[in-house]
Amino acid sequence: QVQLVESGGGLVQAGGSLRLSCTASRSIFSINAMGWYRQAPGKQRELVAAITSGGSTNYASSVKGRFTISRDNAKNTVYLQMNSLKPEDTAVYYCNANTRGVTTPPGNYWGQGTQVTVSS
Repeated sequence: QVQLVESGGGLVQAGGSLRLSCTASRSIFSINAMGWYRQAPGKQRELVAAITSGGSTNYASSVKGRFTISRDNAKNTVYLQMNSLKPEDTAVYYCNANTRGVTTPPGNYWGQGTQVTVSS
């Protein structure tokens, strides 16, 4: 019942920046947590960053200090600001939302993904 649409991916050189956006089809006030996952070719999908409805954030150790997750409740949108990008960050990035009462990640809704490619 929740559609998630990602945008903002693209091709950048190492050291560059991108900002990903994820817009939900309903108010994110009703979504317990939202996050970003990524999956590179030949690798399993991994959590990049997450933010709860209360504003608590969590980051993968590989991106902490470089990436920032944020919310704009009025726009029903979650952002992932990615700075100092590395070729290792190349992956399809997926928005994720949890509307269930349980807290075990990942959430029960996924976007279709947006490609991020970092060249060296």
